[in-house]
Amino acid sequence: MKKIIVGISGGSGSILGIKMLEALRKAGTETHLVITDVAKDVIFQETDYKVEDVEKLASKTYRIDDFFAAIASGSFRTDGMVIVPCSMKTLAGVSSGYSSNLLLRAADIMLKERRKLVIVAREAPLSLIHIRNMKNVTDAGAVVIPPMMTFYSKPKTVDDMIEHIVGKVLDQFGIDSKYKRWK
Repeated sequence: MKKIIVGISGGSGSILGIKMLEALRKAGTETHLVITDVAKDVIFQETDYKVEDVEKLASKTYRIDDFFAAIASGSFRTDGMVIVPCSMKTLAGVSSGYSSNLLLRAADIMLKERRKLVIVAREAPLSLIHIRNMKNVTDAGAVVIPPMMTFYSKPKTVDDMIEHIVGKVLDQFGIDSKYKRWK
């Protein structure tokens, strides 16, 4: 069974993190969830989900300030981590190694232990600072997947577009999904 850390930060697009948790659960993946305080507000503003219901989608949930959590240590073995969505503030923290909360600490561990870290960076337009931070985390070993719309899959709904992004992330962890691929 794969074991993946899921971080949901305060960028718009919290539904991406929720759908990621649902897909990972369906795939039989053990998930370890940490949600920032701003992300909790965004979940309330952007979705019909309650934070408690989102937390129930994970195998284990941690408080953002719990530096004694299992995921705060490199000795806790995982198959990687995804931050979805990843705000530019969180991206900046990862880029600079500034581990001021558990989500940032877990991401820092992924980089130092050379484990898979996928960042679904959510912002538009991008400033040069954002682009440099994406380059820095990529140079450090992370994979950046902005949630870009694709049209070759002929999406009919927003859910189709979300499924496509979730599928692209799952591919990074070798987890199969049924999103429409290029033919």
